[in-house]
Amino acid sequence: MKLQFDDVLRNLDVLLWGAWNTLFLSASAGFCGVAFAIVLCWVRTFENKPASTAIACYVELIRNTPFLVQAFFVFFGFPSIGLRLKPDHAAMLVMSINVSAYATEILRGGIEAIEKGYTEAAKSVGLSNSQTFFYVVLPPATQSVYPSLVSQFILLLLGSSVLSSISASELTSAANDLQNKNFKTSETYLVAAGIYLAMSTSVALFLRSLESALFPFARTRRNA
Repeated sequence: MKLQFDDVLRNLDVLLWGAWNTLFLSASAGFCGVAFAIVLCWVRTFENKPASTAIACYVELIRNTPFLVQAFFVFFGFPSIGLRLKPDHAAMLVMSINVSAYATEILRGGIEAIEKGYTEAAKSVGLSNSQTFFYVVLPPATQSVYPSLVSQFILLLLGSSVLSSISASELTSAANDLQNKNFKTSETYLVAAGIYLAMSTSVALFLRSLESALFPFARTRRNA
């Protein structure tokens, strides 16, 4: 087999446009998903059993069903209740829902690792449950699980490729359109795979480099 990349490289802008949309969708969904996960973890601090049970069921439901099935349910199922979403909007919603469940479980592990002495000290000075959670518990918990959150975001970015099945504007969808025109299947998907590799590696390095800025006292505590 002789690979010929000329036609693919001439249309590289099509793939780069898809890559940019992939980054935008992933970043937007990642932010919304982690924000929602923080809210869910905060609700759990009130020790309301029905609410905690509902959150646990939500997490298990999302984590134990295929991402593609979730995408189909949102894109094809929501219109039956009168909610018709554009492909990109449906993609962002399902990505946000998916990552929120995983981030909730990751953050829960970090929160449970916090020594009870921190919360007892916070309550002894009169902080409310919400103040204790957001000012005392959440920062060190997030710091301890930050690498796991970064890994989860990379999985989200790479997993977005299945959203081409609902016509979302992302890299795999752009690659599908391009290879339908040039019939260079191997060449097109090899270039797309290279772009995914470059994206995931660059994003991982960037997010890990932010750790010292987000948690300026992390290194000091490790060295103490």
